Amino acid sequence: MQKAVPAGEGGMAALIGATLAQAEEICAQSSKTALVEIANDNGGGQTVLSGKMAGIDAAIALAKEMKIKRAVKLPVSAPFHSSLMKPAETIMAEALEQATIAAPIVPVIANVTALRETDADTIRKNLVQQVTGRVRWEESVRAMVEMGVDSFVEIGAGKVLSGLIRRIAPDVTTASVGTPDDIEAFLKSL
Repeated sequence: MQKAVPAGEGGMAALIGATLAQAEEICAQSSKTALVEIANDNGGGQTVLSGKMAGIDAAIALAKEMKIKRAVKLPVSAPFHSSLMKPAETIMAEALEQATIAAPIVPVIANVTALRETDADTIRKNLVQQVTGRVRWEESVRAMVEMGVDSFVEIGAGKVLSGLIRRIAPDVTTASVGTPDDIEAFLKSL
């Protein structure tokens, strides 16, 4: 993915306290300078932008003019989940053509569609599209809640996703497990 856009040419920024409509307006206006797109709709007033660095800088300045609570560059090496990642999307498609993907036992909610998927070919297509497509986190969480999911487990370092989930669906329970000991303790609690 780093090869798709040379380091320093692209980046990402988080908007805190902006509606999705405000984020879309910021992208439209800032793209007059250089490409900026919504990369993540995280919900709870958090949106992540991705694009050319000049556009990201313009977006941060515009967000401040619009009195958005916070607009900050993210310490990332590339403009992930944007159309600038098209070369990486092509490589991902070629790699996944060689991979065996079986239909899952449990449906998968694709972050690029926020839809429930069980078809292996559709899952393969979604994995390719997520390289350049928007992460529809809020919609994905809402879809899972509508399916009856009431408990979420975040596996990995930190509790960022758990916090986002609680803002989107305050009535669900969340747990974060980050170490092998955490995983063992969680499994014993089931």
